[in-house]
Amino acid sequence: MSVATHWGSFTAVVDSGRLVRIEPRRDDPAPSPIGPGMVVAADDSARVLRPAVRRGWLNGEPRARGAARGSDAFVEVSWDRAITLVSDELRRVRSQHGDGAVFGGSYGWASAGRFHHAQGQLHRFLALGGGYTDSRNTYSTAALEVILPHVIGGHPWSYQTRMPLWDEVAENCELVVAFGGLALKNSRVNPGGLARHRTRDLQRRCREAGVRFVNISPLRSDTAGFLDAEWLPLVPNTDTAAMLGVAHTMLVNGWHDEDFLRRCCVGFDRFAAYLVGELDGTPKDAAWAAGITGAGRDAITDLARRLTTHRSLITVNYAVQRADHGEQPIWMSVVLAAMAGSMGRPGCGWGAGHATMDATGVARGRPSVATIPEVPNPVPGFIPVARIADALLHPGEVIDYDGRRLTLPELRLIYWCGGNPFHHHQDLHRLARAWQVPDTVVVHEAWWNTTAKFADIVLPVATGLERDDFAAGFADPHLLAMPKVREPAGESRTDHRVFAALAARLGFEREFTESRSEADWVRHLYERTRAQLGDAALPGFDDFWRASTAELPASTGPFPGSFEALRSDPRRFPLPTPSGRIEVFSAEIDSFGYDDCAGHPKWFEPAEWLRAGLADRFPLHLISNQPAARLHSQYDNGGHSLGTKIRGREPVTINPSDAAARGIGSGMVVRVHNDRGSCLAGAVLSDDVMPGVVQLSTGAWWDPVQPGLSGTLDRHGNPNALTADRPCSRLSQGPSALSALVEVEPYDGPLPDVLAFTPPDLVPPG
Repeated sequence: MSVATHWGSFTAVVDSGRLVRIEPRRDDPAPSPIGPGMVVAADDSARVLRPAVRRGWLNGEPRARGAARGSDAFVEVSWDRAITLVSDELRRVRSQHGDGAVFGGSYGWASAGRFHHAQGQLHRFLALGGGYTDSRNTYSTAALEVILPHVIGGHPWSYQTRMPLWDEVAENCELVVAFGGLALKNSRVNPGGLARHRTRDLQRRCREAGVRFVNISPLRSDTAGFLDAEWLPLVPNTDTAAMLGVAHTMLVNGWHDEDFLRRCCVGFDRFAAYLVGELDGTPKDAAWAAGITGAGRDAITDLARRLTTHRSLITVNYAVQRADHGEQPIWMSVVLAAMAGSMGRPGCGWGAGHATMDATGVARGRPSVATIPEVPNPVPGFIPVARIADALLHPGEVIDYDGRRLTLPELRLIYWCGGNPFHHHQDLHRLARAWQVPDTVVVHEAWWNTTAKFADIVLPVATGLERDDFAAGFADPHLLAMPKVREPAGESRTDHRVFAALAARLGFEREFTESRSEADWVRHLYERTRAQLGDAALPGFDDFWRASTAELPASTGPFPGSFEALRSDPRRFPLPTPSGRIEVFSAEIDSFGYDDCAGHPKWFEPAEWLRAGLADRFPLHLISNQPAARLHSQYDNGGHSLGTKIRGREPVTINPSDAAARGIGSGMVVRVHNDRGSCLAGAVLSDDVMPGVVQLSTGAWWDPVQPGLSGTLDRHGNPNALTADRPCSRLSQGPSALSALVEVEPYDGPLPDVLAFTPPDLVPPG
């Protein structure tokens, strides 16, 4: 039976209804190892088997501001009682505090399916019920999503259709300079699934065609070995300074593309005045950049020369913008590409997120595929995605966001379905304090992860292996059948079935379900896709279901905002910006008057970096990047992720020189700490990490020794016990997880048992 996930397509082997193993598809050249490990988690002890309610909440204890959530026992209840409790609480909160007091939290990664899409199901249900406070942007790319529409125009994600594909790079480009690298581990995933992983082979084709690569990252391993990339490590968070040094060198030597800057950009003269020091008396030359970044002056000068004398591509990874002033490296990378002379030339110029998802750089898009219908949200208010703790702790506070003033709402009920805030949010101790504030937290979960343990009402839901659906990945030209492989564990139900029962109690079941069964919905969405493409484009549903896959017709666009068209005729093909051109200087951003985001790209010193005074106490920069062994925190309890642990803890990689100075040996359990918190991890020594840097991937389920005690030790190794809950700027309010300093030391105390995968105390139904 076919299995479609965000990390690829697989075949499930089932014997007498029991899932035996999951195998990669034979035609996938680089399958993800996450898939086979899903079997371990399918029936592990962490499964949520019955609805459960936190004992203190069930007993009517007053609104908690202490530490009850996260440490309390749970009482298992019947589905009928659970539905009654949730529906009654939704009615109470809406009637007493308004619809905006309900927060609809979801991150959309729960399932690759088009129908069983957690975020779509939750938002449809809450919107039909009266509305909810939503969040805007993503933890992955918040700074990028806000800055790019100002600089190049269009939808925040339209850049995906405007940057070179790997095939074009192989054919036309000579030099790829990758700020943040091109880590293949990131390309193992694709939102909504994919049939085959292609990025590895396409990168290899580029190298075989003679393309040279420069990896500008604290991690040598951020490019594949077969690329033979030149490694230029920088002090973390200094990419913008390095780009400014390269740009200054181009400018003063006359190497920059004056014609493109004059015809296709606006405001370069304002930026050039900053670059040469007319505005602040400090030329941003190679020597200045070298003093900030740790890269040699000659290396910066040479990079400027090579970018302007070769057909080049500047690409920037998402990680560089998840930091203080994260908008700046994105903006500056566009400006640098415009200066270099290759912008708008085939296979060259600028891009973002190459290799971050498999389809990025592989295809520009696919035809539209039907999904669960959206319902307009009657509540206009929203919060930036990373400001959830601020909203809970400081309701009524006014914050800036992209030229607007937002008032943080008072949130009384959190409804979370899909996603794990106790994985992706920063400063988990602060989040844990904030999480005590609302009256009620309702969570749909398949496993007793940290978010479930911090809930009041936990509703057990089926996994992607336990329901029928079909998948269509981002820019992937395939539809993939997702037949149910096994029955849901325990009393689990699909998210849709839960919401349908709640809608029935609240009086809008017909509007929510449209009188369709789940099987009817899956067939309906497929046939709706087929109709809008023309019936001949796809087989009928039954034929598709038997074949397990169907190929979508090629997507031909149109893809507006082409840099190639801009270069050819900027009057005829303007960008969707106020000027119609690339905004090197943005009058709109300048008018906001922010002190942490100027009208042009600029160097701002991070709050935490290796040149800060705080580095005297915490001399190592923490890189909390995406994991190779799971998707975010999904399947941390799967076989592949568990197999990477060291004595049950997440591995932390440290340079051998830093390890030797601290008496740390390979395989040791160490304590990583700063003033915000501490965690245990297993040491891995490698010179793939530059000195002064440690790397600890995100996604290990947070396992605090004392959940209510701020700064308490995390037994398992979640880096967000250490990161700062600080917006990268007033413009985007995005997360700044990669601006964090730590110290690492051997842990010589008794090792506490890892309880991340252990359910809370459960009281059976009375």
